[in-house]
Amino acid sequence: MKRYERLERIRRMDPVADAVEIYRISASLEFPWDFARALELALYRTYAVPSIGRLLAETAELTDRTQKRYDDTSLLLDAVVEHGFASVQGRTAIRRINQMHRAYDISNDDMRYVLCTFVVTPKRWIDAYGWRRMSRHEIVAATVYYRTLGRHMGITDLPESYEEFEDCLDAYEEAHFAWDEQSRRVSDATLDLMTSWYPKPMAPVLRAATLALLDEPLLKAFRYEPPAPVTTTVVRRAVRMRGRLVRLLPPRRTPHYGRQNWEIKGYPNGYRLADLGTRPVPGVRGCPVRHTGTSAADSLE
Repeated sequence: MKRYERLERIRRMDPVADAVEIYRISASLEFPWDFARALELALYRTYAVPSIGRLLAETAELTDRTQKRYDDTSLLLDAVVEHGFASVQGRTAIRRINQMHRAYDISNDDMRYVLCTFVVTPKRWIDAYGWRRMSRHEIVAATVYYRTLGRHMGITDLPESYEEFEDCLDAYEEAHFAWDEQSRRVSDATLDLMTSWYPKPMAPVLRAATLALLDEPLLKAFRYEPPAPVTTTVVRRAVRMRGRLVRLLPPRRTPHYGRQNWEIKGYPNGYRLADLGTRPVPGVRGCPVRHTGTSAADSLE
């Protein structure tokens, strides 16, 4: 297989009717490393919205059980990518996601913003650091994929196109990014987790490198000291160079899914999708909440 052969296949597909398959090809074959980093950054961005960051701090999921929360989020989202919305695995994963979200008082606006980060951040990351830019077919397919996920999650007033998702994200961040002490705690815990995956002496360098990949609004919201310009330049050039090197390599022949990422540490003996995720924390934004039956957000029909 030649390096651009799979892209040609994607361009022969229907970006709406074949959205799930195109997204799966992009995420697991064309850009698995880039999608993993971009979705990490997507979720990280959401902490800078105080209503989101405070909730995560209050539940302690991303301060006291950071690795587990990282693993569970990756595995639940990955199950839908790998198996599809109509599969048993996909339905189970979305059901767990909905159960977790319904347990707390989360606004539709915040939920929609999080979904926007999933649509926009990977495209921006790959265009900046990937071995090639995303094609229009891939952009449309990713938009359709996440609109479908959003409907299954009961999110309303979803943007129609990628451009509308992008406008929604930028406007929401401009209006809501702000300093919050509890959000900063969640951010610090996440940075500590990412550096913990490598030998301890590397932690300061890795933290500085991670901050160098953040944009000014994020650094300002968390009140991080901006890295030195030379650090930012070196780090970003290094990530771009990785993309150029990947372009020279033979294309991946077997898919790589999120569950195969070595950063997932918490389930050496396997896991059940139905057991993943959080449970209600009494006293946090209206918990506990009791639900019986199946809500509209649980329906995958």
